[in-house]
Amino acid sequence: MKVTKENLLPWIGLVARLALGGVLFVAGAIKIPYPYKAAAAMRAYELLPNSLASFFGYILPWFEVGLGLLLILGVASRLSGLIGALLMILFIAAISSAWARGLTIDCGCFGGGGQVAAGETKYLQEIIRDIGLAIAGFYLYFQPYSRFALDNRGK
Repeated sequence: MKVTKENLLPWIGLVARLALGGVLFVAGAIKIPYPYKAAAAMRAYELLPNSLASFFGYILPWFEVGLGLLLILGVASRLSGLIGALLMILFIAAISSAWARGLTIDCGCFGGGGQVAAGETKYLQEIIRDIGLAIAGFYLYFQPYSRFALDNRGK
């Protein structure tokens, strides 16, 4: 079988779905057992009033798990990819804001979060990771067909 753009794109879509979905699922699943830590991580960004930051800290892990499952299974791939990409842009903005304001926090992306020593921040790595994941999400928005997706039933 000759490799062409048409038969390669669905495989790229599979990789994009599994990468973005897998990261979101794992990130959320790690935080679910410790909701108070997720809430504290959200408050550490100092972007929202504490009560609102805590609220989002409690619901974000569940949202990440749900969105991750949709992406992994290939359900509503176009919409799930777009929401995932926009979520990554929101994370990039929050991390960039913390970095620009001189906060020394762990992003809390995979549990933990909160204050860390100045030399322990990993803002650039986190931003680069999230840019890559946002690209995966936007790819799915523009090329939603992918291998082994439930979206493909009946096609």
